[in-house]
Amino acid sequence: MCGIAGVMMSNGRPVHPETLDLLQAALAHRGPDGSGRHVAGCVGLLSTRLAIIDRKTGRQPLYEDYGAVLVANGEIYNDPELRKQLGEVHFRTGSDCESPLHLYRRKGLTFVDELRGMYAIAIYDPTTAKLVLTRDPFGIKPLYYVEKAPFFAFASEPRALLAAGLVERRIRPRARAELLQLKFTTGADTIFSHIHRVLPGETLVIADGKIVERRRRAALPAAAPRVTDYQDAMRQLDQVLRDSVAHHLRSDVPYGLFLSGGIDSSTLVGLMAQLSPNPVVAISASFPDSRVPDESRDASRVARAVGADHHVVEMSADYFWSRAPRIADALDDPTTDAATIPTFALAQAARNHVTVVLSGEGGDEMFCGYSRYRRARWLGGALTRHARTRGEFAAFGTMNGALDGWRDGLNETERREATSERTFIQELQAVDCAEWLPNDLLIKLDRCLMANSLEGRTPFLDPLVADFALRLPDEAKATTRMSKRILRDWLAHNVPAAQPYAKKLGFNPPVGDWIAAHRSVVRELVAAQPGIAEAFAKADVQRVFADPEKNHQAAWSLLFYALWHSSHVLGVPSDGNVEDVLAAAAVRG
Repeated sequence: MCGIAGVMMSNGRPVHPETLDLLQAALAHRGPDGSGRHVAGCVGLLSTRLAIIDRKTGRQPLYEDYGAVLVANGEIYNDPELRKQLGEVHFRTGSDCESPLHLYRRKGLTFVDELRGMYAIAIYDPTTAKLVLTRDPFGIKPLYYVEKAPFFAFASEPRALLAAGLVERRIRPRARAELLQLKFTTGADTIFSHIHRVLPGETLVIADGKIVERRRRAALPAAAPRVTDYQDAMRQLDQVLRDSVAHHLRSDVPYGLFLSGGIDSSTLVGLMAQLSPNPVVAISASFPDSRVPDESRDASRVARAVGADHHVVEMSADYFWSRAPRIADALDDPTTDAATIPTFALAQAARNHVTVVLSGEGGDEMFCGYSRYRRARWLGGALTRHARTRGEFAAFGTMNGALDGWRDGLNETERREATSERTFIQELQAVDCAEWLPNDLLIKLDRCLMANSLEGRTPFLDPLVADFALRLPDEAKATTRMSKRILRDWLAHNVPAAQPYAKKLGFNPPVGDWIAAHRSVVRELVAAQPGIAEAFAKADVQRVFADPEKNHQAAWSLLFYALWHSSHVLGVPSDGNVEDVLAAAAVRG
């Protein structure tokens, strides 16, 4: 796992070493085990490394015999199979990221179709003077770019492009509206003007500092469900899950699991316990002295049943007030999902035990875990509707016009993913996989873990799992009363301690209660924060904070955005508590 970045200048201009220095410094947290760079005339590539596979000789950049050079952030789980497929190719390292380089030489841009894993890859080919960027189909690993004369630049995180002075810290108003209403931003355009995402599954070709070609590898098949006997589907599910988890356990460093006690993480810990030679290190979050549901008891029961080495992280209001600015700083591509708070705490704790963590992200999208999937089954589909038709601030009106256009990007994605071959439930899955999954859940996982130099892996987001799950009949995934039917049935046979048919409580920290305890101070500081003040009337902000327990997501969204803007636009250090940072932002603004 790494941070990567690079620059291609136009018209043969040389790359400035100072620019590479700034990019590298901004990505140091993603790779504490070393760094490397390649500079040749108008092109510079760099990597900061978190060593997972081939710790001794797997340093990047990687080279092949014809001069092509690669830097990559990710894991290629089918590297052993690819090496056999490539035959007599001369491999210089044992790195799993070397096989894509040789595949590129043999197959050109279609090399990505052979990859099974999570990745953001950059290859410079001196024989064509072209730079190739590509990202895995689910967008598990991030990649951002700026295309602005006289250069093209890319990096694993927007903060690096900003720190290098390659783009201004200017906000896109529609993306801000999306962030507050949806909890994430959509599409290729980030919240920063001129910084773009390489889309999930996208490959870009850059020549002379300009994008000259694009292609896309789909994550999900655009095909109708298969007619499948349910018991046969259960046997196939067992096979694909075991195969995926076995591939995701390939590592030269210790690994563990985030265990909530829910369906997805219980499935993974059950498989890991069967496939791992040692007890699985499992880490859970708990919210003592809180009114929110606490799944740590469920997690402990499952951990005992499979013999896991279980650790529980207790979270308090003090942690929230002291760490929220640091969490907002970690999320340079922002999401207001409150689950980032316990995810960050889990990552901090996990780093004391392991270097790789498996997580259940993708289980809801692959096997229909959300209530909207069940609603789509009611009355023969008569009540079907798309998700997120009401924004998080729906109760507060127009909010001074700052929320205009918040659903435009999602509307476009829904139109694109609707095909005659898919059922409506498949369309819902495709939209979630195109937007919610990469731009909220996976950003949350990547940034919270990489801020603590930890790698996250997602076995549900595997090409074989995805093809199997999307092509299941709708009724195998969701019924009118039950989500994730087939996963629950699998758990009932394999990990009954998970109580798979019991109602699950969710993973939601008590942010409303925490904010309410300081509402009189916080609402004034948030309203005065320059990023908030330029978009919202003070009276609107105060309405939100009048009842944080009831308006917990809206209150957290405004508080988070105030902290995020303070860090990433105003440059206020994030090492103080919430009140310190917001007070400093008011002075800075």
